[in-house]
Amino acid sequence: MQSRRDELGFRRREANGRPEGLLVLLHGRGADENDLFPLLDMLDPDGRLLGVTPRAPLHLPPGGAHWYELGELGYPNPETFGPTYAQLSGWLDAFSAETGIEAGRTVIGGFSQGAVMTYALALGLGRPKPAAALAFSGFIPIVDGFQLDLAQPLPPIAIGHGSHDPVIGAEWGRRARGVLEAAGASVFYRESALPHTLDPQFLIELRPWLQDALASSPSGFTPAG
Repeated sequence: MQSRRDELGFRRREANGRPEGLLVLLHGRGADENDLFPLLDMLDPDGRLLGVTPRAPLHLPPGGAHWYELGELGYPNPETFGPTYAQLSGWLDAFSAETGIEAGRTVIGGFSQGAVMTYALALGLGRPKPAAALAFSGFIPIVDGFQLDLAQPLPPIAIGHGSHDPVIGAEWGRRARGVLEAAGASVFYRESALPHTLDPQFLIELRPWLQDALASSPSGFTPAG
């Protein structure tokens, strides 16, 4: 019988020794599981975490893998977002169960469409709260049938956005920061003078932030010496 973990293709980077947590990175529109795989080493150079990069299930024009079909900016198409969200949630739950790494020791992150799905997984009603979330160049989705759970406690969230982003403008990152801070979340926000891309310097700065977030998680995570 096929495990739900096998419903999505993925790449896996093993930890150096017993993993202290799980780092899940979700690629953007038209990319695949290889796109953010190098970021696992950038964010976790000591290999303390098990790393995994799943591939989105949809194949849409102009090619590559997609998490949902585009709609109005900020409002993903519900007919594709809903099933993908359910599939990705089931995949992550199965992966966590098989590895024994619970949500409280899991960091979820993503770029562009992957950031949108990160917000959904980290803040969706009924979802377990992760140790932390990383959202790069995305927005908090508004979709019929999908609800946020912004009740405390909320995970710490890092948001990175390019101030010259022509695809998803920086105002979407600022809007997400405002919503989360109003709900009482701890937000590490960085806006860089870049287009729709990742800021390598911000990734480096996130290394100690990630360790602090995991150490502060209610799961009782203790960093290795």
